[in-house]
Amino acid sequence: MTRKQKKMLWRILISFLLFIAAVLLPTVWLSGPIPLLSAVQDRNGCGAYALARWPLFLIPYLVIGWDVLWKAIRNILNGQVFDENFLMSVATIGALLIGEYPEAVAVMLFYQVGELFQNVAVSRSRQSISALMDIRPDYANVERDGQLVQVDPEEVAVGDVIVIKAGERVPLDGTVLEGTSALDTAALTGESLPRDVEAGDEVISGCVNLSGLLHVRVSKPFGQSTVARILDLVENSSEKKAQAEHFITKFARYYTPAVVFAALALAAVPSLMTGQWGVWVPRALNFLVVSCPCALVISIPLSFFGGIGGASKQGILVKGSNYLEALAQAGIVVFDKTGTLTQGRFSVAAVCPEGMEEGELLELAALAEQFSSHPISRSIVSAWGGVPDQSRAAEVEEIAGHGVRAAIDGRKVLAGNRKLMDREGISVTSGRDCPGTIIHVAVDGRYAGYLAVADQPKETSALALRELKAAGVRRTVMLTGDSQGTAQAVAEGLGLDQFCAQLLPADKVERVEALLEEKRPREKLVFVGDGINDAPVLSRADIGVAMGALGSDAAIEAADIVLMDDDLRKLPVAVRIARKTLAIVRQNVVLALGVKLLVLILSAVGLADMWAAVFADVGVSVLAILNASRMLKAG
Repeated sequence: MTRKQKKMLWRILISFLLFIAAVLLPTVWLSGPIPLLSAVQDRNGCGAYALARWPLFLIPYLVIGWDVLWKAIRNILNGQVFDENFLMSVATIGALLIGEYPEAVAVMLFYQVGELFQNVAVSRSRQSISALMDIRPDYANVERDGQLVQVDPEEVAVGDVIVIKAGERVPLDGTVLEGTSALDTAALTGESLPRDVEAGDEVISGCVNLSGLLHVRVSKPFGQSTVARILDLVENSSEKKAQAEHFITKFARYYTPAVVFAALALAAVPSLMTGQWGVWVPRALNFLVVSCPCALVISIPLSFFGGIGGASKQGILVKGSNYLEALAQAGIVVFDKTGTLTQGRFSVAAVCPEGMEEGELLELAALAEQFSSHPISRSIVSAWGGVPDQSRAAEVEEIAGHGVRAAIDGRKVLAGNRKLMDREGISVTSGRDCPGTIIHVAVDGRYAGYLAVADQPKETSALALRELKAAGVRRTVMLTGDSQGTAQAVAEGLGLDQFCAQLLPADKVERVEALLEEKRPREKLVFVGDGINDAPVLSRADIGVAMGALGSDAAIEAADIVLMDDDLRKLPVAVRIARKTLAIVRQNVVLALGVKLLVLILSAVGLADMWAAVFADVGVSVLAILNASRMLKAG
């Protein structure tokens, strides 16, 4: 608890003890008649007892309720009349005036207990966000005049070299110049596995240097760094409210004055008709206590706040509760292929020789491709695994759009696409229907086989898609610029419902718009991409999700939800968190409105006393807050 919360707890305990003392005070000592005060009657008909009870109960009432009374007065002076402080003040003062002293103290006491419980719950829900805020670096080490000086990260310029010691937080984005180490990225990604870095690797702010000493050249000012963007995103997430929150805000704005006037009518109209003021005024006071909308006003924002905090613990950044609410209605999830469902880098998937061994075919292709910087060429050399001997290759010629011609150990080797084979008059006998990019190889004018180079699916993609289905997603779609055969192989291997191949970036937007037309009512379309070249589609979808976005400015800017690492399994986690949040919100709305409506009716007809009113207000609030607090363990 905070100091303020502990102080309130002491006030509650002191008021409760004084309340118990007032209730248990022996009535026999006060039974003597006082003629001058005979008009002051309590329900037991003892005027002296009534006079003595007034200060006895007034003391605990003021101990626990003075701040509520003061807030009500201050808000009235500021023109904000109708709020829970006004309702509690009117109801309890009215109870005191009609001699319902224990009820007046009890209402205020339980109201403050509910408020304390609510504040503690909100504080706990903020802890998950506060933990993320701890990624903000306090200083940066800059070498000046041969000495390390600690300066504010905002004072470091692009191009400066900073020194990061073991145990320190990386203060700014940059590139490692010297040193090797392991970085703890858990605060950003939710992953416990450290990331190894060495000279030439990029590092991002917010990570913790676990071991070695690093010299890093700064690539971005602090205001544009990863940590600054993430902090800004989280701090502003509460400004983007969900529809349910907007509904409750509007509801409370009209509901509170409506019940105040209804209570006035309940007290005055029947009393003027029957003259039974002692019957209808207590009923109206009960009505006011019941009507306080605390359960709705607090528990619903608390649920969304807890959901956003729970998601942040998993390395999932949600830009607002409106996006969390929309994600709960996800029915169609559309994926980019490269870098999202697949690894985003080429590798040799198959070696299919004709007339020679696999190793020989791969070696000849690697020796021929060793001088090319093309990603496919790099993947072939990497698959061979050896260090190419440049002296074995001669007369190397790279033919743009076709492939490579070279003399390897005196043998004429061709490695390239079908166009190269056709150009050289070599008949291709296989590889026509193989998915991926096919590199055909010919040796001394004869076809020697082919290598299939493909972007391999991530290990987690198939599992993530199955979990999305289990979470209630109706349809999964893949959009890609790859060939039909490659797209079909990936889609079938991962279990996607639909795919569209050979798409240009503009075509992807058109396909997403077509899928938006196919949505069911109240269903949302989610697009998942790498956030770098998918910004137009991320913006066009109902919810844009950027994954693998650690350090990607474009992803953080364009997407509504950011998965801070490369693990697609966090998408179904985000969907589950969103659906759990929305389910809790709906439960609290039904609970609060249902119980309050029932007790309001019972209060109006005289079947519910002040104690039932207290339960309908404070009790329901506590139950709703407890239910909302389940989001603190979201994920």
